[in-house]
Amino acid sequence: MRRSWAAVTGGAQGIGRAVVEALLDAGWSVLAMDSDAEAVAELSPEVVGVVGDVAAADAGARLKAALATRTDRLELIVHNAGIGYHAPPAAADLQAFQRVLAVNLVAPYALTCALLPLLQRAGSAAVIHIASTRALMSEPDTEAYAASKGGLVALTHALAVSLGPMGIRVNAVSPGWIATDAWRKRSERRQPELRPVDHAQHPAGRVGRPEDVARAVLFLADPHNDFITGANLIVDGGMVRKMIYEP
Repeated sequence: MRRSWAAVTGGAQGIGRAVVEALLDAGWSVLAMDSDAEAVAELSPEVVGVVGDVAAADAGARLKAALATRTDRLELIVHNAGIGYHAPPAAADLQAFQRVLAVNLVAPYALTCALLPLLQRAGSAAVIHIASTRALMSEPDTEAYAASKGGLVALTHALAVSLGPMGIRVNAVSPGWIATDAWRKRSERRQPELRPVDHAQHPAGRVGRPEDVARAVLFLADPHNDFITGANLIVDGGMVRKMIYEP
């Protein structure tokens, strides 16, 4: 039986790596693109690793070339690659702001457009954006990240409407606080240092793990769930719903 193919950006560390491993365990064939060559080299031999910047002009062409010798169709894209930038508005670096938008928002759109023929050829396919609860709430000095993730949630429903007639569903997963320390490359891997108060902030009773997000991706990728499109699935242990007041 032919295995379905998935492409995951930012797939060598953190949430992306958990998604890659969950897809492998579920029987998918996986291509992972990441800018960290050291981390890509540590991926399972089963994974087709591509070192590259998702915001580069040739990123789509490189992904298509890597897939061309292996498959003529693509059933799933998970746009996970993302970067942050913290600066008060009074000291903002516009180039840094635009770089965050390029990686977090423009690249998912550009890569989906570039890979659209492969998605259409699959007959039924899914695009999943890894957004963030920062699309819904913020801390100070995080305008670039919040804007990029808010735009990604809006892009999700826009693409769902545009691509639905082609048999392509588009959804987002918005993680909250996810402790990724144990999913980094070996040179940076460590156990998360979390306090009881960190867990207590969450109605679910704990800080999130990359595996929590990976399970949400598997759910949305399942073709049996083809009635779900344009949705934003919040995976944050209920934190965005908890009202917190200063004592």
